[in-house]
Amino acid sequence: MPLALLALAIGAFGIGTTEFVIMGVLPQVAGDFGVSIPTAGLLVTGYALGVVVGAPVLTVLGNKVSRKRMLMLLMGLFVVGNLVSALAPSFGLMLTGRVVASLAHGSFFGIGSVVAAGLVAPEKKAGAIATMFTGLTVANIVGVPLGTYIGQAAGWRVTFAIVAALGVVGLLGIARLVPAMPRPEGAWLRREVTAFRNPQVLLAMAMTVLGFGGVFAAITYIAPMMTEVAGYSEGAVTWLLVLFGVGMFAGNLIGGRFADRALMPLLYVTLGGLATVLGVFTLVAGNKVLAAVAILLIGALGFATVPPLQKRVLDQAHGAPTLASAVNIGAFNLGNALAAWLGGLVIARGLGLTAPNWVGAALAAAALGLAFWSAALERRAPATATTTATASATTTTTGDAENAVPVPVHH
Repeated sequence: MPLALLALAIGAFGIGTTEFVIMGVLPQVAGDFGVSIPTAGLLVTGYALGVVVGAPVLTVLGNKVSRKRMLMLLMGLFVVGNLVSALAPSFGLMLTGRVVASLAHGSFFGIGSVVAAGLVAPEKKAGAIATMFTGLTVANIVGVPLGTYIGQAAGWRVTFAIVAALGVVGLLGIARLVPAMPRPEGAWLRREVTAFRNPQVLLAMAMTVLGFGGVFAAITYIAPMMTEVAGYSEGAVTWLLVLFGVGMFAGNLIGGRFADRALMPLLYVTLGGLATVLGVFTLVAGNKVLAAVAILLIGALGFATVPPLQKRVLDQAHGAPTLASAVNIGAFNLGNALAAWLGGLVIARGLGLTAPNWVGAALAAAALGLAFWSAALERRAPATATTTATASATTTTTGDAENAVPVPVHH
């Protein structure tokens, strides 16, 4: 793998830390600002919605500069947002900082996915994408637990200041290691938008929204769930997040390894397994051992869907991958926002701190249904194309036998 992938992974590490560390310090943030847990959950929802908006907008604006320079600008925006969060005197300004930081997220991973895939041979694309996303998973093994520990010991503001420093390191890594890459030429935007006419691209994005949303429904409220339901101490949340991160790391490697070989079967297994584990988690959340195992499996099954879903979007978008890739990252976070909001809603309705797990199970099951639908459409498409081509060839031959030409079939 090219060394430039390390730079992308460093940036992903910083982004992954700021995205997920809020779950570990959510009770502290809520307490300091005097808001409820569901209200504090808006810091997750707001971040996710910022990604949804920022992904397409900044990707389109980024067409004016080279991909390397755009990645550097995005990391600079990320640093500013985290500094605002660290210094925020009010909950509203804290939320603003989260949104500013999030604007860089989708475009960074979207452009980064295209850059990573372009650095390797075609048969290694999913592995290259997974390598970049390894930074995100390692963040959940090291960055998020460490940030949670620091937040509980020294204050969550220190955590976000350190995250801003991580962003600076990521920016320098990109400047040093990522090769100069020209910006797209020609009618770039028109070509990129055409990718969204493909139903398979839209289905893959819908699977992304629902599938990874299932993970966030549970993980957003993991700190209060584990301390108040399972009976863990506040300090134990740190190593529980390490377990989640280990699961993510393993799932990312598995997803990257098998997405190039058996993409759809991998999605069937991971989405079906995720729905099952989330459903069971609701029932065993009061048992410390079983709850820990469930957290590990949620991380593994949830993140094993990331490389195959991202690769499927790139494959289905054909020659117009950049915008579709960035929008799919936004789709991950649209699922995060939806799940965090729904999870907070069921808690606020008095259904208990474990109720978000049922929400997650339903979302993952819906994603599995879309996967089967997508595969069914794909199986029918070649037959339809072949039938159309045969009919066209027959008509041509009948009308003018001497000038008849074969009609190519493109799959």
